[in-house]
Amino acid sequence: MAATRVTDRRARLAVTIAFGTQALPFASWTAHIPAVAADLGLDNAALGTALLGAPVGSVLSMPLTGRLLPRVGSPILVRIAIVGYLLACCGIGLAGGTVTLFLALALCGFFQGSLGVAMNTQGVTIERSMSRPIMSGFHGAWSIGALGGAMIGSAAVAAGVGLLPQLMIMAAVLLVLNAAVTRSLIDDRDAGPRTHQRRGRSWSPMILLLGGIATACMLCEGAAADWSAKYLRDSLHADPGVAGLAYAAYAAVMVVVRLSGGWVLSRRPVRTVLPVLALVATLGMTAALVIGTPAVAIIGFALLGAGVAAVVPAAFTAAGRLSASNAGTAIATVSALGWAGFMIGPPAIGHLAQATTLTIALAVIPILTAAVAAAIRFSPAFRGQ
Repeated sequence: MAATRVTDRRARLAVTIAFGTQALPFASWTAHIPAVAADLGLDNAALGTALLGAPVGSVLSMPLTGRLLPRVGSPILVRIAIVGYLLACCGIGLAGGTVTLFLALALCGFFQGSLGVAMNTQGVTIERSMSRPIMSGFHGAWSIGALGGAMIGSAAVAAGVGLLPQLMIMAAVLLVLNAAVTRSLIDDRDAGPRTHQRRGRSWSPMILLLGGIATACMLCEGAAADWSAKYLRDSLHADPGVAGLAYAAYAAVMVVVRLSGGWVLSRRPVRTVLPVLALVATLGMTAALVIGTPAVAIIGFALLGAGVAAVVPAAFTAAGRLSASNAGTAIATVSALGWAGFMIGPPAIGHLAQATTLTIALAVIPILTAAVAAAIRFSPAFRGQ
């Protein structure tokens, strides 16, 4: 029993580092986007086209990864995806135009998506072995990695360090670190026959419902990232410095909730805690849009972060439980649908805002969080969590 606990702790540390690894390099490159666009002579339309490469590559990789996981197991795929991802990130710094930047981002997104499915599958495996909720903490590590990456990228830009040297140094450090810890991951290959029934379960109504919940939450996440500052600046006439606080508040609260989520969910059921948080997000965003002052809007986006922070990790756990013999395929389905929401949501809100107003367009957010609250509370997919 003691040996099992040590193995679980080592595997947990390895997956925590993998989550941070996935977030850190990509977040660090965002600070370089204006300089890259200027160096390559990309206008907004060309840059927008190039940036589509990452989500397209991610979505394309997820079904393939889901099919491979039962055969080779998540530890092997985590190791392969980390190496491919870090090398592909360096390729972004070598891009020379719209097409090559799109292709570099697509390759990066491909390995990023594959890593996301593999490490979430391993996370479910460890969570099952430890018999307590820990997925929220893994996603908290991702949020910390994203925040750290953004800070490193900003510091590199301020110091005049180019994108390629920054990514190469980061890749070298992360490759060594992950090589040292990923040997502790737990083998979760499917030893039994892969029947038609097992493959079909990944597209069962419950798995699709979990994918819909992930889609709604990641749409809200994308909307907060892309539209919160613009809402405060243009609709509420906040100062530029104040406008940026909305997403900062959202991200900070999300980190806190994700890091504390395992402790809370080990004491209270998912079907009790997460619907309450989602309803708090609904009320907060409704107030942000109806009252329409910068202070209330910042609070509203902070409450949104609290409401959606632990939902996607819980959806991955539920998917793994519903399809225990083929957890990787089920998680890949939920991941792909979630990424679709993240990719499609912000542009859809932009088009809706063009036809109406940004305030009306953002009303989609509290509608979705209310739907998420109802889905978690009444869906059998979350029974036992």
